Parts: sequence; C-alpha cells; structure tokens
Amino acid sequence: MKDNFILPQKAKLNQIKVSDISFELPDLKNISESKAIAIANWMMRWLKHDLESGAININDLLPSKPDLAYLLGVSIGTIQNSLRYIEDLGYVESKQCIGTLVKDPKQSQPTLRKLTSKRELAINSIKKYILKHKFKISQPLPSSRAISKEIGCSSNTTRLALEFLGTQGIIEHKFKNSNESGWILKTRDFEIDSKNDKTENKTLVEKVENDLKDYIVENLNLGDRIPPHEKLSSILKVSIKTIHDALKTLIDEGILLARRGRYGTTVIKMPYDKNITIKKETSIFAPAQDTAFYFYEKTQNHIKKMIAEKYEIGSKLPSIIELSKELDLSPNTIRKAFHNLAKEGYLAFSRGRYGGTFVIDIPETDEQTFKWLAVNPKYAEIYKN
Repeated sequence: MKDNFILPQKAKLNQIKVSDISFELPDLKNISESKAIAIANWMMRWLKHDLESGAININDLLPSKPDLAYLLGVSIGTIQNSLRYIEDLGYVESKQCIGTLVKDPKQSQPTLRKLTSKRELAINSIKKYILKHKFKISQPLPSSRAISKEIGCSSNTTRLALEFLGTQGIIEHKFKNSNESGWILKTRDFEIDSKNDKTENKTLVEKVENDLKDYIVENLNLGDRIPPHEKLSSILKVSIKTIHDALKTLIDEGILLARRGRYGTTVIKMPYDKNITIKKETSIFAPAQDTAFYFYEKTQNHIKKMIAEKYEIGSKLPSIIELSKELDLSPNTIRKAFHNLAKEGYLAFSRGRYGGTFVIDIPETDEQTFKWLAVNPKYAEIYKN
C-alpha cells in the first residue's frame, strides 16, 4: 500500500498508431540473433529516440500486437516475446485489459501493480539452478528444454529468461543465432531476488487480500462499512474485479459480512485478531448469497400465484422483458425464476417463430416462505431479549 502504483484509465491514454512510427524499421533478413531479440532491440532504440524527440510520452499506449506484427511482417507471438523482453529491461509495462505502456527505463520501480511475471520467476530459478549445480565459468549449460523441466517453467518462458540473462552478461551463446542449446556461463557474480522466489510468490488477489486487511486495521472498526469497490480500486491501484475477488475471500474468512441493500459489507472481525467477537445483529442476517436466493424464491412464488390465477396448461406466459417491466424487476431475476420453475416442472421453453415460455403444470399456491433478509441493527437488542 505504500508503493506509488498508478491505475491508468485506458480511455484517457494516448495510443500510438503504427502510422505514427517514422523510425527506420529493422532489417530482419540479415540478423545474428532471433527475430524477437532483433525486434526488441529495435523497439528500445525507437522508444528512446521518440521519447527524447517528444514524439511520444511516458504512459502512452503502444500499438496493438496485431498492428505491430503486420507492420514488421512477423507473428503476434514474436511481438509478444519482444515486448516481454523489453519489459524485463524496463522500457514498457503491460497490464491486462489496458495494454502496453511506455515507461521511463531509468525508473527502476514498477508503476503498474500486477502479479510477478513468469519470466521473472524463471530468471530467478535459473540463477538458483546455476548455483545449485555449481556450474563453472565457461561451462556449457544444458538445453533450454532440459532447464525448463528442472525449474518447472515452459520452454518458451525459459528461453526468454536465458536471453535476458544473456543481456546481463551472466551467460553467453556461442552461436550467432541463439537456439535451445549453446549457452555458456560467463559469471557467477549475480544476486537472487528473494521477492521473486517461486516458493514465496503470491497471486495479485492474495497480495490485495493482505493489503485490505491492513487497510481495515488502520482505518476501520468493528461494525464499520467497507468503502465501495471503486474507492478501494483507486486506493490499492488494482481493478474492481481484483477487489471483488479479494473481498470474497475476506467474507469467507469471517472478517467481513456482506448484506444486500443499504447495509452493505461491514467488518465483523478484525484481521489478525484471534479473539472472535461477533456483533449480535449479525446472527440474524442472511448472507448476501442466501438473500439473493430468497429474492428469487419470492419472485418464483409470485409467478406461481400468477399462473394459478390467470393461466391454464398450455398457456404462453409474457416475455421476460414484459414481466420485468410489469413486476419492476431485472430481466435476469425473471430469467432465473423461470429456469427454477422449469426445473420444478411448471414451465417449458421452446424456440422458433412460435416459441416462448409455456405452462405445463399448475402450481399449488398455499405455500408460504418466511426468511430473515435484513434487520436494522438498532433492533438487535430487542431481538436478543
């Protein structure tokens, strides 16, 4: 939470077009390295030149991978490998659902918050592999395929990691065009990043879970409501989806209680507190997931009553859209109620010009459903007594 991450909004970012690229394209016919590395070297020269000239700016979005692949006459996979390579060197940063952003290579710290990449883990694992097997200077390493099996990474990820170590002068390829074998150890003078230890690596959701716990301890008390997803997304610099997934885990752990409507999600147990203190009113609240079920159940009972009073077997019901307007409910709620009633044997669906939802059995209407949905906390004392 103390890191200076940013959460860019794609709609507000400037995207570079391939037509904006005036830098001379690379010659891929006469090269002494793989196409991915040759393109990566060209990208670094292009970005450096255009940043200095002011043609592009930090946090501009690169053209899409298909556009770059078409421009350079290579596959999208080759472009992907090139982008991974220059990202490891600090020239760009990529984020799912946003794209690849231009970064200042002089800035060592990442600005986008995301999971540690597989390449970073592979780089660290190869370093540990070299030390574990006590390779000597100028000694050949096994093929990338053999190393990938040893460290548990894919062949492509391992090859990219080896090429990165080559740029760092740790290893060297004895042939002009690097392939899966031919790497030689140049130096054992390198450090292993403990933060990227594969055994200690956590998913981004797990990291956000820990940050949410710290946020609760620092800012909230028992009974306080959690801020909206949008606000937490802005604070922790991750997507709303990541916030949603992390909060779900905290709910499952009994730290938070999710309730429908204006009650929201509240703190019922402080993180890291071994003493369980549950507020009295929480015992008569149904979980949000159960409350949603009860809501569908209520809708189903209303539709059952409507069928019994107004329809006969073989009758066609109004459409989902028509019922949603009539009952002032979402189409999704009506749809789920229909499907549940079909499972119970009251409705059947048919497609085509004369299709629709038809009554195949008349339900009984004498059943009653009483469920606790929500109770104002100020009535908890009365409930207790």
